[in-house]
Amino acid sequence: MSNLPFPLAETPDEAAAERGRLLFAGEVTFVKGVVAMDGLPPDDRTEVCFAGRSNAGKSSLINALTGRKAIARASNTPGRTQEINYFALGDSRYLVDLPGYGYANAPLPKVEQWQRLLKAYLSGRASLRRAFVLVDTRHGVKSVDEEIMTLLDRAAVPFQVVMTKADKVGRAEQDRILDQVRGKLAAHPAAYPELVLTSSEKGDGIATLRAIIAGLV
Repeated sequence: MSNLPFPLAETPDEAAAERGRLLFAGEVTFVKGVVAMDGLPPDDRTEVCFAGRSNAGKSSLINALTGRKAIARASNTPGRTQEINYFALGDSRYLVDLPGYGYANAPLPKVEQWQRLLKAYLSGRASLRRAFVLVDTRHGVKSVDEEIMTLLDRAAVPFQVVMTKADKVGRAEQDRILDQVRGKLAAHPAAYPELVLTSSEKGDGIATLRAIIAGLV
């Protein structure tokens, strides 16, 4: 596996896993929803963001990471779906939930407004250490995923692909999708060279992702 481009992230050692557990076992609070750059919280701590197509399982993953059943949904009430939602992990990290992309049902002006905000956020946030791009293991990388990856390349923001819903496909199909993802990522210079395979339902990969986030400074 280590010889593959974009290998799966290894299970963290005991110390790293404990740092991740403690980070997410502490206080997790919804800070605010942001609709313009001047509404961003102070740029005073390490920040990671989560991006993914609608239906990629982003809310479920954030809930699994934080151990809270509905914290992500707390910021997804009608009228707030185009906001950048900030959560504080204690006083050391921001976890940033970007709205799901794939705009089939959104009015064009809303889409354009959101794209402008997203570009401004990605290119102008100095404390943003990594973006996690969620890819549904049942479907692999789609064109809208590649659009966000290209945007991250241009903004020089390192991004790491997190495969969601890994429990929904068999091993052979999973391997085929992983090959497809690796092929797509080869064209993206900002892609971090490890994949994280997760299942929010089963808990697979959650400790690994917590440890990765805890290790970013």
